[in-house]
Amino acid sequence: GLAILERNPQIVWRNEKRREAQVLQKLEEGGDADDQGTVILLISGMMHQLNLVGGLIWQQCDGAQTLSGIAEQLAREFSVETAEVEADVAEFVADLAERGWLING
Repeated sequence: GLAILERNPQIVWRNEKRREAQVLQKLEEGGDADDQGTVILLISGMMHQLNLVGGLIWQQCDGAQTLSGIAEQLAREFSVETAEVEADVAEFVADLAERGWLING
């Protein structure tokens, strides 16, 4: 995927850094942290939470990254092969684009 990914500028969001650190620590200890929201989005007055992986992808969608670039960074972060995460990243990004949360940069 060579398209540049960009967050919809109308969305207000914040990274819950403390929670992100807790989740990363939990994962290092072999725990499961899929349900922990680390990025909060405010869309039309509704709050949405993204879990760690979703949050990391979201933060990378800064208008300078491609899908492949984001997958590579995630793979590094979690010490896995890029091919292992590429499909997940593509699926997540497609979902957000469909909701209008991501726009093509």
